[in-house]
Formats: sequence, structure tokens, C-alpha cells
Amino acid sequence: MKFATIAAAALLPLAYGFTKDDYDSGRVMAKMMEAKETAWAKQKAAGRYDNKKWNGFDKKRPNKDVIKCTHGKAVAVKGDADQTYKCKDIDMYDFKTHEELGSNGGQGSGSWGWSHRGRDFIAIGQTDGASFAEVTKKGNLVYLGRLPAQASPVIWREIKVSGDYLVVGSEGVNHGVQIFDLKKLLKINPKKPKVFSTTTDLTGLFTDYLQLGRSHNVVVNFENGNAFAVGAQPRNSTCASGIIFIDLKNPAKPTSPGCASSDGYVHDAQCVIYRGPHRKYWGKEICYGYNEDTLTIYDVTNKQGTNAGKVISRTPYKGASYTHQGWVLDLNWQTHLIMDDELDEGEIDPARTDPESPAIDGFPVTYIFDISNLEKPVNTGYYKSKTRSVDHNQFVHDGLAYQSNYQAGLRVLDVSGIPRDPTGGNVKEIAYFDVYPGDDDLPGGGQAVWDFGTWSHYTFPSGWIVVNTIDRGAFVVKLSKFKGRGHGKRWVKPRTIR
Repeated sequence: MKFATIAAAALLPLAYGFTKDDYDSGRVMAKMMEAKETAWAKQKAAGRYDNKKWNGFDKKRPNKDVIKCTHGKAVAVKGDADQTYKCKDIDMYDFKTHEELGSNGGQGSGSWGWSHRGRDFIAIGQTDGASFAEVTKKGNLVYLGRLPAQASPVIWREIKVSGDYLVVGSEGVNHGVQIFDLKKLLKINPKKPKVFSTTTDLTGLFTDYLQLGRSHNVVVNFENGNAFAVGAQPRNSTCASGIIFIDLKNPAKPTSPGCASSDGYVHDAQCVIYRGPHRKYWGKEICYGYNEDTLTIYDVTNKQGTNAGKVISRTPYKGASYTHQGWVLDLNWQTHLIMDDELDEGEIDPARTDPESPAIDGFPVTYIFDISNLEKPVNTGYYKSKTRSVDHNQFVHDGLAYQSNYQAGLRVLDVSGIPRDPTGGNVKEIAYFDVYPGDDDLPGGGQAVWDFGTWSHYTFPSGWIVVNTIDRGAFVVKLSKFKGRGHGKRWVKPRTIR
């Protein structure tokens, strides 16, 4: 879908229902967190997160190898509608509840994977820590142990991997950013899962510029291993909740040389080495920041000082309510990115959502940006889902965008044609696995709420996908029409990196 031509992005108004002060003060974020916590508490009190009804899948499953997606359904347990999942070209291989993954009544959040010499490991974020499991060659999820939370349990827990080290941030007060050596998983006997110590087993703990120990997310530049914390609290702290640089040269003693504070709160980001048509920035370290009401692009090559990291551009867009997260289509030639807005469906207050939002009807939108000129990004169009839900986290591999859309589950879009048609006209959903059957029969095939479903996922090069859900646990699934991760129809092999 194509937006009306915009002569200058700077002329766009700020997000419709909220003022600049609403964002800068943190009121919008606080309102969203409160709405989520209220919804989750309500569902938990009603017993809808009780893992006991899903425990023991290994003994209930009809097929020990694979549960194929047949006629649009994956029947995980025969005769159980609550474990019959709508799907398209994605097969199910395994499932374990959060309880079976070592959590004491917690819900799921972020996740990330680590591959080592042909073995695939997953870190599954939960309210009370991070659970570790291995995905075997046959797609079985084998629980290995867990790293508890550094502080009080909080569902917001985000995870990335830098080399062989796990990087874990949390909204928990006094949590800090945990650094953990994943090689500790290699010799664990699954019959004796290990609960690691947050003192003796932790490699390092990062706290610089984290005044309250909180961060909303952690980011890693996977090419050079640099790590970052974003969304720290309070907003009037030294780094203004911006991008905090984490030096991991000595993982046992992580430190920070500075931060990028000039655009305030950063909700999420992707930091990369720039390769693209804007030659001025070739080889620079660039962060694409998702900053509540704008796409903000930074040059973070210089990391020294509390006002390091130059803002290259700030770009609002029509329908903006809460700029949440996004991903560049091609790291080797950075011309486009896609992103989601977590409030444009009108979840917390439809009356304050821009009436021109393309997602106001509850069908989520993936926004498309042309970033050929880093100083003047352009919102060129969008893709609109045909299933009502809220979009959350997405990552792109070889022209395929894997999206965690809460109650609509894992959705896979072919975005490889965007450079040819940046309006989004040739974007197509090619596969999905709906992890929450409870709203499938509603108009639009779902609900634009975040009470249940997938918060995050991780796609391994081997093709295994681990889908972490808020309510149930973790699924292992795989695309049925591709080897490995697959690729988009118009995807071309990466050009030589110079």
C-alpha cells in the first residue's frame, strides 16, 4: 500500500493522540506497560496461564517426529481444540511449557539463539530468568537449565548474543545487564539441568549509566560484537534513556565509554556497520533507533562521552502511535528497512490513535522505509496483515521477515521485492503458525490485544525456529517448503563485502 507523497518528513505532525511531552516524560510508555500488566494479571488470575494443562506434550503428541501442518492445522493433541494450531507451510516439532523449562509460574518474553559446532542452543526469556535449552537435530527441545533474574521477577527481559556471551537486560530494578558465557552449556547433562548462580556463574554484570539498573532492551552489533543497552530509567538520567554503549572486550568487567543521549528514549534499535548507497557513512557504525514516535538514525562510531553518537535524522510518519522495533532488509546493501508500531491498532486508547492510522481497524501494519539517504529516510508504504492482531518483534533473513505478532503467532512475509516496489505492493505472507487458538474464530481471525501469544522468536541458520510465548511456553517449528531459513522469491545472494 502506498502513502500519499510526503514532500518533507519534518513537516509531519507528531503522533496524533499524544503530545511531545507525553512521549518525553514517559507517560505513553508507562500507560502501555500498565495496560499490559493489567491484562496479564487478569488472565493469570483466571488461570489462563496455568501450564499444567499443557504439560507433558511428549506423552500426548500423536507423532513423535513431526506434527505436520495439514489442511491448515497442526493437531498437537488429538481432540484438544486448545492444542490445535492454525498454520500454513510451517510444521511443529516440539513444545515445552514455561514450567517444564524451569520457570516458577513465570511468563515468556524475549529470546535469542546461539549455534556452536553444529549444535543449536536457545535462551528463553521468562519473568524469573532465562531458560536454556538445546534444539536437537530432530527438532526436540531439551531443557538444560537456567540463569535466574538478577533482581525481582519482571516479565520484560530481553536477550541477545555477542560471540559466545549471552547479554540479558531487564526492566527489573537493580537488575543490570547480565553477561554469561554460553560455553557453560556444552557439557550439561540434560538429566541434571543446572540452575546457574547469579554470582559465581555469571561472567560479568554491567551497570554503568543504569541509574535504576533497568533497561528496556539490549542490542548487539553481530558483526563486531559491540553491545548496547536502551530504554534505561529514569528518563532524566545522564544518558536520557538513549543508547548506552557496552564495552565487552573484557566480559568479566563490562564498562561503558559513553552514550547517545541527544534524542532521548530509545525503545529498541538495530546497530550495524553501514554498507549502502550513502557513501558518506560507508563503514561507519550506524544504529537504527525506534524511538516511540520516530525512526531515528545515529552514527555511533564515536562512543566517547555522554553526548556521543550523532543523530543523522529523525523521521516521523503518518499513523505513528508507538514506534516499536524494526530490521534492515539487507545488511550488505542498506536501502530499506521495515518496522512495526505497537499502538497504531488503538490498543490502549482508540480515541487517541491517529484516525489516519492504516492499522486502526486492528489489522497490523508493517511500515516500509527507504533509507538510501540516511539523512532523509522516506516512509514509502506498508504491508497490511489479513489477520487481526498486534505486531511486536520482527527480524529479516534473506528476504523473509519473521514476525512475532502476539496472538496471531509467527508470521513469515516475503519482503524481498520491496526494493523493486517500495510501496509494499508485492509483499506477501508465505507462512504462519498461530500459537493461540482461542481467538481464531473471531471476526478477522483474531484480536488486536497482547494478552496471549508470542512475544519473540529466534530463527537458526539450520531452519529451526523457537517461538517464545507469553502464556504457554516455547514451540519448535520449521518452514516446510525450504531448507534452512529459506529465502524470498526476489532475494539475491549478498554482494561481496568490501
